[in-house]
Amino acid sequence: MKGIVFTEFLEMVEEKFGFVTADAIVQDADLPSGGIYTAVGTYPHAEIVALVVQLSQKTSIPIPSLLQAFGQHLFPKFVQGYGGFFQNVTDPFVFLSSLENYIHVEVKKLYPDAELPSFDSHFPDEKTLVMEYRSARGMADFALGLLEGCLTHFQDPSTITREDLAPNGSHTRFVLTRP
Repeated sequence: MKGIVFTEFLEMVEEKFGFVTADAIVQDADLPSGGIYTAVGTYPHAEIVALVVQLSQKTSIPIPSLLQAFGQHLFPKFVQGYGGFFQNVTDPFVFLSSLENYIHVEVKKLYPDAELPSFDSHFPDEKTLVMEYRSARGMADFALGLLEGCLTHFQDPSTITREDLAPNGSHTRFVLTRP
């Protein structure tokens, strides 16, 4: 998993819960990396899981809620760091439907070792975008937060419904619907 995920997660923890909590979850997670991350490095997925578990234990906030909040936090960071993907895009449905065939292709050029989820998207009608998320990492809650962050960024009032197609969060259908 790319280091930007780790650095931004720890930034979010520090912003929302303070430096002491951020430091404590790193110490208590007993990470092989020691919790030292660079944005372009690659680290085991198990480390982000350990950090989220520790944060949940310290805050009593359920893991799914923390992952969703992290997705909401991370989307604006992607906008800041990868602004080229957002140039001339005014519609979140257009942006989201391009994830698999444009954005992920470009990300793989920048980071060939990146392990990205897949998103199969289609439009059953002009007001609906259906996205099927698949990832062995089972981070559908995080994906939901990113989708919510996208709608917020574009100031779009669409709603998101979710259907888990696998019990471990590895396959989820998101339906975005415009009013």
